[in-house]
Amino acid sequence: MSDDQRNGDQGRAGGPSTSVITKVKPKVKRPNLYRVLILNDDYTPMEFVVHVLERFFQKDAEAATKIMLHVHHHGIGECGIFTYEIAETKVTQVMDFARKHQHPLQCVMEKK
Repeated sequence: MSDDQRNGDQGRAGGPSTSVITKVKPKVKRPNLYRVLILNDDYTPMEFVVHVLERFFQKDAEAATKIMLHVHHHGIGECGIFTYEIAETKVTQVMDFARKHQHPLQCVMEKK
């Protein structure tokens, strides 16, 4: 048996050739994250702040109370960390809810 017969079509001119195509994955940049913060004031009831944390940030009663007390003692407290669109929505929802209930509660976002 000749070398051409043992190697199949590989040795012949014009025979099938094999190519490897590699796909390059584009690098995906992670979105920037934003902290949603509640600011302390002397007029908004503590119970209302706890309710806001439970309703808009899905905190349980214990976690909401802990955050509310941190806001009360330190003047500011973090409610959560979100992408820009979600953080902006949460801030708007909290501010609208506070105004509807006639409380001066302030909620802001800052880049992490």
